[in-house]
Formats: sequence, structure tokens, C-alpha cells
Amino acid sequence: MDTPIIELKNVTKVFPGVIALNSMSMQIRRGEVHGLIGENGAGKSTLVKVLTGVHQPEEGEYFIDGAKVSFKNTREAMDAGIACVYQEMHICKESSVTDNLFLGRFIRKKNGLIDKKAMRQKAQEVLEMMGQTFSPDMSCGKLSVGQQQMVEIGRAILAEAKLIILDEPTSSLGETESENLFKTVRKLNKTNGITFLFISHKLDELFILCDRVTVMRDSKFIVTEDIGNLDNDSLIQYMVGRTFDNLYPKVEAHPGETILEVRDLSRMGEYYHMNFKARRGEILGFSGLVGAGRSELFRTIFGITAADSGEIIVHGQPCRIRSTEDAIGHKIAYLSEDRKNEGLILDFTVKENLVSVVRPKYKNGIRLDFDGMDKLVDEQIDTLNIKVSSPMQAAAELSGGNQQKVVIGKWMPAGADIFVFDEPTKGIDVGAKIEVYKVMNKLVEENKCVIMISSELQEILGMSDRVVVMRNGHFMKEIERDDEAFTQDGIMKAAWGVV
Repeated sequence: MDTPIIELKNVTKVFPGVIALNSMSMQIRRGEVHGLIGENGAGKSTLVKVLTGVHQPEEGEYFIDGAKVSFKNTREAMDAGIACVYQEMHICKESSVTDNLFLGRFIRKKNGLIDKKAMRQKAQEVLEMMGQTFSPDMSCGKLSVGQQQMVEIGRAILAEAKLIILDEPTSSLGETESENLFKTVRKLNKTNGITFLFISHKLDELFILCDRVTVMRDSKFIVTEDIGNLDNDSLIQYMVGRTFDNLYPKVEAHPGETILEVRDLSRMGEYYHMNFKARRGEILGFSGLVGAGRSELFRTIFGITAADSGEIIVHGQPCRIRSTEDAIGHKIAYLSEDRKNEGLILDFTVKENLVSVVRPKYKNGIRLDFDGMDKLVDEQIDTLNIKVSSPMQAAAELSGGNQQKVVIGKWMPAGADIFVFDEPTKGIDVGAKIEVYKVMNKLVEENKCVIMISSELQEILGMSDRVVVMRNGHFMKEIERDDEAFTQDGIMKAAWGVV
């Protein structure tokens, strides 16, 4: 058998109080697309940081092409041919595509000056290699997120990377851009022989793209298997150590009174003449392609932005929501898609985040009921199974799934009647997703109104009682669960304007 391009043997990485990698071993073959999957907190991010020189392991061995290596920093790893395209991309939006492609590695003439002509020519070549049609002279700020991602991949190609790591690459992409990414990866892999490590929480993506998959659990290696020998059930069982009978544990809805109504609501450039009703005791899904205006609509309903015209009616009464405080006063909770910037204060502790919405309830004059807040925090951590070393742990240190649970936990005791979940399972693993769905079910059973904005069609179909489909800011169609159009094809046709 050929020498693996990457091999780890019994690698261990320890942080204070936490074993992040526990005797981890794996092999990546030259010329394959190798998948990596595991629950949040399984150790995937730490593994990537060891591969790229961010962290140095306490124990174990790391080999590239059979030669033992040890990196002190990311530069040494890059020089050895290890490149990573992270979820948070490193793009200078004011600079051109060419300058971004050669970031930190400019071509210079003999006199030391930057050779812009040679760089542009190489940039054009690598864009063509990836099947991209945008100009190397274009400002990166004018590119879509998917195109910016292509620039990062191109940068790795120009650096002659032996391994390109794609860390949750589709987390911010729509369906079309995801398909474009897959097409590019296949082309670079099959035609140019580039090796990829592909990390994703979306099981279907592994079956679309990967040759083999490695599963991690609890900081350990569990299995590496050919993709043809796996299915959803076996992957989930490897990931969580147990099987799930139903990925979408939908409870029967008993819709009650209309609690939220929107009439002819418009905001120029975002959404136009929107009309819908949401009821107690049900999950109302909002579906549509990227740019449909779903999040923008609910940011207005939550008081973050203002509508140009139209009405918002809550509990049967027209109301003016001019701030998030107004929305909270009308018993509306909004769980933002951007949990790191809007859902949490990452530098604050888990405790501080969990009491952030309800803190005024525990204030009596200048005194705070610290015992009451501590009890609430402990209850939320226990109820939502939030994995923390202590309530005083910084939110930034948690995995994505546990961060999402903290966001949910801060809203649960707020006394809201309307809960808006915006991309609630984005970037979290299967086990955490099911726990989020169970929270939604609990709210439905408590006769609350749940609104779920999601770009995952299977999630929409699995959990919604009704679906509103939007396109380019416009209402396209409302589909009931028992409607024959309540299918993937039916929703996609509406999203593309075929109604």
C-alpha cells in the first residue's frame, strides 16, 4: 500500500481540565477526499489545529509522506503543504482577487518589486483550473461568500498544498453555491490529484463527496471506513454511540389561536407585502433560497430593523415594535442565526449569558437575587444538557452545539409566547440537532408558537406543520403538512418561482 500523505499515531492534546485529543490515530491517502465527522466537542477542531501547527501535541507522532514532522506554528505547516479553509474566511475585501490569492506569498522580480503581471497570470490560471469565471482584478468585497471561498481554495493551490482542509465549508452557502463547491472539489481531486480533508455536520454531503470517512467521538478515533460501507444510521451510531429511531422527532400539533399576524409588511430591498399568520401549538416553517428575505423579515418583527409599511399584530392587537425591548415586551423571542455575534456575548460566562434576558426579574432595587439566578442557571444547564466545566466557563470555549443550547437557555425562562428559531441547527451535530428539536416540541406542547427559519429542506419537512416559502423578498406559497406539495420538490418549485 502507498505511504499515506498524512498519518497521525496516538496523538494526545491536553488543555487545563480537558483531554481534547486522546491517543488519536488516522491516515489520509494521497488523492482522496477524506471525510471527518463527529459531534460538537468530539475533537475535530483540535485535530485540525494540530494538523495546521496551531497546537503542538503532548504525545504522539505526525507524519507527512512518511516523514515525521513537528510544527511550531502555522507557517511551518503551510510550508510543508498543509492548508485550511476555515468557516471564518481570511479575505481582505478591499483587495483584488489576485492580491488575496497571493496573500503573504507575492511573486517578486529580481529587483524586489512585486511582479503584478506574473501574479495576475497565475491567478487567472488557478481560477480557470477551479472552473471559476470571475475576474482576478475584481475586488473580493464584491464576491459572494461561495466565490470568496474559492479564492481561499485557490490560495492553497498556489501555495502547492499537499492537503487542503475544508472546515464546514457549506455552513454559510446556499444550495447552488454548495453544488458549485462540490463540483470544484471533485474537479481538483480527480483531474489535479489534490487531496482534501472535508469536515461537515451534514451527513448527505459526505456521501456526495467523500471516498472514506473517519468518525471521532469523545476526543478519540472511532473508525475509518469506505463511504460505500456506510449509511446514515451507521454513521450516527458511530458518532454518538447509539442509534436514533427518528432524526426529526415531530410531535402532533394542535394549533390554537392566531398569536402573530403580519399584514402587507414591506422593507425596501429586503421583503415586500408579506402576509402570514402564526398560531399557538404549531411549528411554522419558513423556507427559501439564500437571499429570500426570511431573516430580514423577522429582524423587523423583533425590532432590530424598521418596516417601511404594513402592520404587525400580536395577541390580536396592532403594535409598533421599534426596539428589541418592545419585542420582548410583546413576548417575542428571537434566536439569531448568528449566535456568535448576536446570540451570545462570547467573552461572558455561560452563567452571564443564561441570565442576560431575565436578569431584571432578579433585581430588587440595587440588589440582585444571586441565589435565584444560580438556581436558574443550574436548571437550564441540566434541562438542556449543556456540557460545561462550570457555569463560569466562557461561552467562547464551548462547542457550537453547546453555544446554541446556551442561546436557547437564555430565552426559555423569558416568558415568551412566540419563539423564532433562525437556522437553529446550523453548524451543529446530529445529537445536538435532536435536542434542539425536542426543545421545539416542548414549546409546542406548552401551547407556544414556534417559527423556524431553515435552509435545510429535510429539517423543514421533518419538523414543520406549515411552511411559508419566500423568494427574493416575496411570499410565494403556504403549504400545509398534509398538502401533496409538502415535499422537497414542492417547496423547491415554489422557491424557484414555479407555483
